[in-house]
Amino acid sequence: MGAVWGEVWRGVQADFSDLPGVAEVTQIVIRLLLAALLGGLLGFQRERVGKAAGLRTHMLVALGSAFFVLIPFQAGMPLADLSRVLQGVITGIGFLGAGTILKREADERIQGLTTAAGLWLTAAVGCAAGMGREASAILGTVLALIILSLGRRIGPKTGTED
Repeated sequence: MGAVWGEVWRGVQADFSDLPGVAEVTQIVIRLLLAALLGGLLGFQRERVGKAAGLRTHMLVALGSAFFVLIPFQAGMPLADLSRVLQGVITGIGFLGAGTILKREADERIQGLTTAAGLWLTAAVGCAAGMGREASAILGTVLALIILSLGRRIGPKTGTED
């Protein structure tokens, strides 16, 4: 019976061997936490101005994007092949963003463009964090927050943005 449990334990160890050491675990935790936190900052700003895609949505988009690039990167996928993963994330988030865009027939207004663009950018921030480009992810988030906060004050009131 002990031999059977030994085999079971070796199987469990093999399944969880993708995190071989403390350094790798720390690196992954930092990347995923940063992606979620930066996505949360963007989502908090959107929620604060009353938009439907808020804190949780942006956190999940950033975290999911980070996972999509981190796992193949961790598995040793060549950087050139990782571009296909990025293309998939960009396209997938584009479909998610398209679901936030509405055209109101009554007054010809288009709503949701900024939300869609924000989700797309949040995915890019998550990808950057997942690939270990933390400074770029932070810079992108700061610039997005500046654009979102200043854009409402200085942008034209065309009725086409949300």
